[in-house]
Amino acid sequence: MSTPVRTRVVVTGMSAREAAAHGVLARLAAPHDGVVAHLQQGSPTLAAVLDRLADDGAERVVVAGVSLGTLAPGVSWLRRVAAHWWRERRDAGLPLPEVEVGLVLVADAVELATVVEGLTKQVRGGEPGLTSAAWEEVPRHRHQVLVCRGPRCTARGSDRTAEALALALAEQGLGDDDVLLTQTGCLFPCNHAPVVAVQPDDAWYGQLTPDAARRLAREHLVAGRPLDDHRLTRLRRDP
Repeated sequence: MSTPVRTRVVVTGMSAREAAAHGVLARLAAPHDGVVAHLQQGSPTLAAVLDRLADDGAERVVVAGVSLGTLAPGVSWLRRVAAHWWRERRDAGLPLPEVEVGLVLVADAVELATVVEGLTKQVRGGEPGLTSAAWEEVPRHRHQVLVCRGPRCTARGSDRTAEALALALAEQGLGDDDVLLTQTGCLFPCNHAPVVAVQPDDAWYGQLTPDAARRLAREHLVAGRPLDDHRLTRLRRDP
């Protein structure tokens, strides 16, 4: 009688939204005796979890990406990162399980079950890497907007602020070469959460609701008029 293959499921948060919802991911993983990892802005990282499972003797690993909103990167990024890990383990001669990556991102238990049951593609080693000629130059954006995703800002809805801002920028026809939207760790004036900073204008905003974020896109980033009603005082330290 053959021994069953030791299969482990890794439920992987794709963005800052999922990093702030670790408990939701854990509940999704539990029926599959799965573990939680994060692609970015959360821990443990996908690479760290894959290392642990491989070292523990897993023979097959199913990696399922979870997106609970609209700002997550595409599933192709999950495959890139998993393949990069797989190649590094192979080249180092370390124990290497079969790794399969879900073909779609999931948002609930039903969708996760579909991936676990076989909606996957095996990593073979020839997948695209983590570098590209298109990612060599610093972006040419006019503005960089920093949206705080620290614990207080996240608790006060900065995920919705970031989402509203991203959609508003798209509606205005502004891409990464116009406005680079970046979600960050704590930006510090937590009492004013959600906090957003616009650079190089050195304009800091507090209590930036989704409605205010949409105004920010139209009035500051397009028309060049900062929002006086949400702007925070910024005193720069002398050199």
